[in-house]
Amino acid sequence: MNEKLFLRDPEQSELGKKIILHSIQLIHLNGFEAFTFKKLAEAIGSTEAGIYRYFENKHRLLIYITAWYWSWLEYRVTFQTNNITDPVVKLKMVIKLLATTVEDDIRTSYVDESILHQIIITEGSKAYLTKRVSEDNKDHLFKPYKDLCAVIGNMILDCNPKYKYPKSLASTIIEMAHFQNFFMNNLPSLTDFGENKDETEIVRFLEDLVFSSLYSTHKYNRQA
Repeated sequence: MNEKLFLRDPEQSELGKKIILHSIQLIHLNGFEAFTFKKLAEAIGSTEAGIYRYFENKHRLLIYITAWYWSWLEYRVTFQTNNITDPVVKLKMVIKLLATTVEDDIRTSYVDESILHQIIITEGSKAYLTKRVSEDNKDHLFKPYKDLCAVIGNMILDCNPKYKYPKSLASTIIEMAHFQNFFMNNLPSLTDFGENKDETEIVRFLEDLVFSSLYSTHKYNRQA
């Protein structure tokens, strides 16, 4: 984790791990806007001053947990696709990982990945949709997200080395998976999945979107 995300590494102490665990629970329960260090301090039986020793403010904490998630997801993507040789099958596996419910990883007791995934869907964009995004980017705070996009972008090129927009398509897959999930559960008229609320339909939609783009490029260019 980028050391500029925190003042003291929360993974190196029990209090720090409590801060991560309960901040995820509170943000999921009440939303990021209603989340405060005062409420967090009450939840963990500490003081606001104790939390400020770890994080400069709640937005920096949000960037931390989203960066943690992207790093964890990149590992999961790499692990799940490591033994797959067919690039199409590999990319389909990534789409499935992005668009379906995440199960909690019991190896990380202070992070509930299933809840954190829901936070990524509903609150994740707030980590970078700010006036400070350029400054935060210069500090490489979004590197885990970029690294994940690079991994997926390379998989896209493995499917079609001549495709011109691998980075754009990679980030689109990630964001679209989250937006469609959010719309399906909250604004169903914006999707075709609101009635059945079936994640597998989102997977099929993304597969259609991705592979139609990858394998229609030459035909499109000839017609243009």
